[in-house]
Amino acid sequence: MPDLTRRRVLAVGGALGVMAAGGLGVAAGLSRRPAATGAELRSAIPLPPPFEVPLPLPAVLEPVSKGAREDRYEIVQRETTAEILPGLRTRLWTYGGTFPGPTIESRRGRPVTVAHRNELPVPTVVHLHGGRTPAESDGYPTDLVTPAGWPTTAHGGDMGHGGHTGHGSGGAMHDPKAVTTALTREYTFPLDQRPTMLWYHDHRMDFTAPAIWRGLAGLHIVRDDAEEALGLPAGPRELPLMIADRAFAADGGLDYPSLDPTLRGRPGVREPYVAGVLGDVILVNGAPWPVHEVDAARYRLRLLNASNARHYELAFVDEGDGRMYEFVQIGADQGLLAAPVEHSTLPVAPAERYDLVFDFSRVPVGTLVKLVNRLGSGRTRDVMAFRVVRKAADDSRVPSVLSTDLPRWRRSDAVRVRDFSFRAGRMGEDDGHGWLIGGQPFDPARPDVTVRLGDVEIWRLVADVHHPVHLHLTGFRILSRGGDEPLPHDGGLKDTVSLRPGESAEIITRWEGYRGRYLFHCHNAEHEDMGMMANLQVT
Repeated sequence: MPDLTRRRVLAVGGALGVMAAGGLGVAAGLSRRPAATGAELRSAIPLPPPFEVPLPLPAVLEPVSKGAREDRYEIVQRETTAEILPGLRTRLWTYGGTFPGPTIESRRGRPVTVAHRNELPVPTVVHLHGGRTPAESDGYPTDLVTPAGWPTTAHGGDMGHGGHTGHGSGGAMHDPKAVTTALTREYTFPLDQRPTMLWYHDHRMDFTAPAIWRGLAGLHIVRDDAEEALGLPAGPRELPLMIADRAFAADGGLDYPSLDPTLRGRPGVREPYVAGVLGDVILVNGAPWPVHEVDAARYRLRLLNASNARHYELAFVDEGDGRMYEFVQIGADQGLLAAPVEHSTLPVAPAERYDLVFDFSRVPVGTLVKLVNRLGSGRTRDVMAFRVVRKAADDSRVPSVLSTDLPRWRRSDAVRVRDFSFRAGRMGEDDGHGWLIGGQPFDPARPDVTVRLGDVEIWRLVADVHHPVHLHLTGFRILSRGGDEPLPHDGGLKDTVSLRPGESAEIITRWEGYRGRYLFHCHNAEHEDMGMMANLQVT
């Protein structure tokens, strides 16, 4: 994974298109850009009609204690059943007994400690996605929390029958730095970062995808006084929306094509789904195609794509005449934009978050406004709906200046440029194909990239198919796509960048916060389980 010196930085400019020439067929890739990477898993039962189930709102978790300087929470990871499809019970793995898990709301700069107790049948790891977190609480994939009775080894505990199974190869992969705890682990999050909506999810090596699919995901919202003083829609007019697709078996359980459904041995999915698992049911906050009654007023919609592999191109559509309504983007993964941006559609890749304001006062009372996925077909075209039921007073606003604290990194600030390819390839001589970064599958014991705390770097990324690339610890700005300007939705501070088929992108960041071992990886969850992660050492 080569890097370039400062002297090379000024020469690269935005000319990213040339770096993708190595057999990717960039022009053809950019012209096709298929709507999906992965295969759709079809449910074995009749599906309910859309827009009949009310939108649930995840409960806000209360701290078990509030100290002078930090708050403490406790979450039990446990199996339960819940009614997701009307009239059927679905077995789930949950944080605190609900899907999504409970929402944690915290204040900027006030640390929280979350004690997670694992009562599931397999080890787990918790990652606060988007959190600026010390390495020991970041959720490295081999830092396992093991359930009662789980066998352990000297380093890192059991990682799938005594060792990490090598992305399906059956050969153990040892991690001498792994830190395993039995039953309970405390994660401390300083939250010294911009206010935004984060999310927490399982990050166990080789089994992230099926664990999230079974329900291990929840929201964490960071707030501060400056954001609350802006006058944005709040209270019942601020809606967190976790969008995820799933498929259901004949008995109402979640269907998923695991090679080992116990998630205790061989990782991976059956051959048709190695590019990603797509479900045919769209859930929002755990409900299928829900509907929410709204006032004729502004609403703040905080979107998360928690799907394993499905991409969305979202639009608000009038059910009656099919017209598309414009809306305003006010934030990205890592908080508010500098100024609002108006859109008519919005692409959202797995793990991306967007902060929107939609003004329902422009819509006649009685209207049903559908949130649709223009990349979907059939039932996966619908996401949810809003029914405007009453006129109401509204003192909210969207100011022309949202924030003034976005970093202003320049190309000349960068001390090096690094190139990374995200492509399918061979895992090893006997291991078949998987997903690689820089031609290599993930190995927890191999150092990949070392960065210095405080350095500014430019990373140039190139993809063969869809790859939403996520960096732990830091936020970044998107400088360019394919050598051109960023897209209209690319503004603000990000932690996940969606690379489309055959596309290159350039990002810039300063490594700030903490030293230690972190990761960057593709957030197509099947891709990361099959090798598309790399180690990142901050020194």
